[in-house]
Amino acid sequence: MSDETYDGPILEIDNLSISFFTRLREIPAVMDFSCVVKPGEAMGLVGESGCGKSTVALGVMQDLGVNGRIVGGSIKFKGRDLNQMSDEELRDIRGSQIAMIYQEPMASLNPAMKIGRQLMEVPMIHEGVSAEEAAARALEVVTDVRLPDPERMLNSYPHQLSGGQQQRIVIAMALMSKPSLLILDEPTTALDVTVEAAVVELVKDLGKKYGTSMLFISHNLGLVLETCDRITVMYSGEAVETGSIEDVFDKMRHPYTQALFRSIPLPGADKNARPLVAIPGNFPLPHERPNGCNFGPRCDYFEEGRCEATDIRMAPIEGDERHDSRCLKFQEIDWNAPIQAGNQTEKAEPGDVVLKMDDLKKYYEVSANSLFGSSGGKKVVKANETLSFEARESETLAIVGESGCGKSTFAKVLMGLETATDGEILLDNQSIQDTPIEERDTKTVSSVQMVFQNPFDTLNPSMSVGRQIVRALEIFKIGDSDADRQKRMLELLDLVKLPRAFAERMPRQLSGGQKQRVGIARAFAGGARIVVADEPVSALDVSVQAAVTDLLMEIQRNEKTTLLFISHDLSIVRYLSDRVMVMYLGHVVELGDTEQVFSPPYHPYTEALLSAVPIADTSVEKKHIVLEGDIPSAMDPPSGCPFQTRCRWKSEVPGGLCDKEIPPVQQLASGHQIKCHLSADSLNKMEPVIKIAAE
Repeated sequence: MSDETYDGPILEIDNLSISFFTRLREIPAVMDFSCVVKPGEAMGLVGESGCGKSTVALGVMQDLGVNGRIVGGSIKFKGRDLNQMSDEELRDIRGSQIAMIYQEPMASLNPAMKIGRQLMEVPMIHEGVSAEEAAARALEVVTDVRLPDPERMLNSYPHQLSGGQQQRIVIAMALMSKPSLLILDEPTTALDVTVEAAVVELVKDLGKKYGTSMLFISHNLGLVLETCDRITVMYSGEAVETGSIEDVFDKMRHPYTQALFRSIPLPGADKNARPLVAIPGNFPLPHERPNGCNFGPRCDYFEEGRCEATDIRMAPIEGDERHDSRCLKFQEIDWNAPIQAGNQTEKAEPGDVVLKMDDLKKYYEVSANSLFGSSGGKKVVKANETLSFEARESETLAIVGESGCGKSTFAKVLMGLETATDGEILLDNQSIQDTPIEERDTKTVSSVQMVFQNPFDTLNPSMSVGRQIVRALEIFKIGDSDADRQKRMLELLDLVKLPRAFAERMPRQLSGGQKQRVGIARAFAGGARIVVADEPVSALDVSVQAAVTDLLMEIQRNEKTTLLFISHDLSIVRYLSDRVMVMYLGHVVELGDTEQVFSPPYHPYTEALLSAVPIADTSVEKKHIVLEGDIPSAMDPPSGCPFQTRCRWKSEVPGGLCDKEIPPVQQLASGHQIKCHLSADSLNKMEPVIKIAAE
């Protein structure tokens, strides 16, 4: 049967079970998983880490390594069972008819080979075309993925490209042979949000242009809503719900899907009035799964004697097309019942100013000859330019911006890991900008603490959890005796809602969310006045994010801490911050309370950021703004306004002012400032980016 005459599903996975075999036992990774992808259809595969979604993708690629085996069911590609194919047949299909794009673009590129050569290899190997034709096709796809100056790109090495450009090259490589099925495994996790928006837009357009079917793996429900036609939700190795985007988002029929949506900050959530509802309990380990329903122990609707009695199969939902749920009770549950509200709290009133920054600057000198193709001399990298703001007791100030905007540099200066080039930082009216951390007194060090992005890197793997917290107490000179510190350490475990028995555990025995809680306990060990949380939940699963965010808020309320929350995720910023500071290339481009920053007028960059954030809500209408190009390098910033190279409002400003002068700071309303050349009239013409459709 030739490909031309085949018109059935591109991918048919039927009751698939995949296990990994260790010396001790068989570990089932995927059980009874079914899913169908029709021609031109995009299927989103959503779930938390460890649920088996990447294993399904590797099963389709027949790339399960030495220990992985398909132990039941089948995977058919265009009607043929992949499991029955010879290695040679699989080699022909992989890369030409089924292509995969991975999370980390550099893992797919050869660092020692120019981009053009790497792209040309694909059709030359798979289709035996000539070098001339391969070069012409390489130029075509690089133009298709909207890279600037395609000729130069083809002549570059991977390290000369930014992350977003590398990921586009990997997409171009996957599309070189016009595959029928494209598998994307978290392809935008490592990218900035405006770049992610452009890449997602690109994938959608190219899917349409080439008629490619897609399997899009993600933990981000908003991203799946924007890219896919259908969705399959996985939990602990099983598909628990599948259907069209509209059916699953608006008429969900599985308790896990419902719990997942309640734990993400959609517009309208509010940390005081409408707090998120975290999913209780923990994700089961593969060899400790419960009987019956895997989600049973964490489910609000669990019924003893029924939900754990037998294996549960997927069942169709009447009235919907191809909408199934793995739940015995989905017809009995009142899916429209109002949410049991979480504990509502009073909004904390900000107290006195704890931290004040005045015209802070941080420059780095780089010897120019260490850069490719430059002659000698020095270059200055302006990581922070005239940063001014203040933060009060009990306040959450969010610092938003993409990589390279200077937010982590400013955190380092505040912590004393770097010293300022110019300007002043006052902590409780004491200047600290010139005092490196080793010269700061204990009180200052314990007053400013940090919770890091990756909980895996911040704990000592050879020291028990309790010992690490006690060590922090010793450094902060807290407690008169070991017994005192031991008692305080157990209280800190209570504070972050970890069982006291965890004091004896080693970091490797903890999940990511539990490790992050230990990091938070350590940060608050010395009675910190200011806690800098640097993307503290971005490495965690969605359901764990809600619990950790909630915990930070609760401790902050009790301890009256000032929280500086560094993030690029505007949904979570909108949910928990009192004020927001938006940074771009070292400058503060907008500052105001959350309401002011999230409603027009915006700085043109804030407007683009809001448009780029995927929102997992079908009732939200968003203005569509895709920024051209990548974030400029701080080594070589544009003249005039730092944002002018990507700004869609630039034509509103007469006389080329944007190219020539750094804009002034305009005070728009009480406490709301924007660094922009736009006139008041132009700013007032701005429309809201995010609208919630009337019910």
